[in-house]
Amino acid sequence: MENPVLVEVTRGGLVESFHRGAFALVEADGMVVASAGDIDRPVFPRSAIKVFQGLQLVESGAADRFQLSQEELSLACASHSGEPEHVRLAAGMLAKAGLGQERLECGCHWPFDLPVALNLARSGEAPGPLHNNCSGKHAGFLCTAVHLSEEPAGYVGAAHPVQMRAREAIEDLTGERLGADVCGTDGCSIPTYAAPLRGFAKGFAKLVSGQGVEASRSAAGKRLIEACMAKPFAMSGTKRACAALMDAAPGRVFAKTGAEGVFCGAIPELGLGFALKIDDGTTRASEALVAAVISRAFADADAGLAETYREMGFKTLRNWEKTEVGAIRPVLDA
Repeated sequence: MENPVLVEVTRGGLVESFHRGAFALVEADGMVVASAGDIDRPVFPRSAIKVFQGLQLVESGAADRFQLSQEELSLACASHSGEPEHVRLAAGMLAKAGLGQERLECGCHWPFDLPVALNLARSGEAPGPLHNNCSGKHAGFLCTAVHLSEEPAGYVGAAHPVQMRAREAIEDLTGERLGADVCGTDGCSIPTYAAPLRGFAKGFAKLVSGQGVEASRSAAGKRLIEACMAKPFAMSGTKRACAALMDAAPGRVFAKTGAEGVFCGAIPELGLGFALKIDDGTTRASEALVAAVISRAFADADAGLAETYREMGFKTLRNWEKTEVGAIRPVLDA
């Protein structure tokens, strides 16, 4: 099955480029509210399901033992921009567990935020593991391991208890069995498991609704999601799409990006979860589509908010002279 075109890029009055993909908007019982494309083809969610991977931080009691703040819990679910506040928060989480940044096994890369990266370069410094966009998630893994008296070294390996718990949580929430046949290695070195968009969307719906999942797991998921909604900068960064999507409706929308054109999230008050994937992995398309999907979710519940997100899905394109030349637009009904 070929996925439909869900996002178009125009120039003048013509479509210059287009992006195919799929999305699922789902209730906790698996009922599909809206969808397009093949939502049963396994896809790698990448960073879009960091909430699932971070459940153990709360469920184990580590978050309470180390008195992690909402900002720190948000960072544990982050693909952050490597700004100074993100680095400070990640270092603080590790310090609470008696660890330093040398225990991080996520690798190093320059901060996503260009001004921050330029300032770092001008200072003569090189990026460290705390600048890695996944350092908060990895700090959460390490806090959990320390709390449970597990050997921190090698925590990124599929056979380490930390990653075994992460896999169990994903299996529980998606209803899928995740084995070596659907396992890859993520950019931060942990295992990433492919599953259908339908399953990821259902998993988020289960967490926010409390249906079809243990009460303790739902409570842990809600705590993480609420932290992200309360502190969106910590889980994203300056001018990032995740923060903009959540700031547009404080406390009402959770959205998390993942590499290669993925977004997942939830509308807590409606008990809905969503997941999407742009086939060619383009971020400009996934950011347009996720706004349109959220708009669809609110279509019957809040017309004003639906319109807000519909407008967020359209982006005017301008050339270097600031002349309007085209647009990026979702086409869910095409």
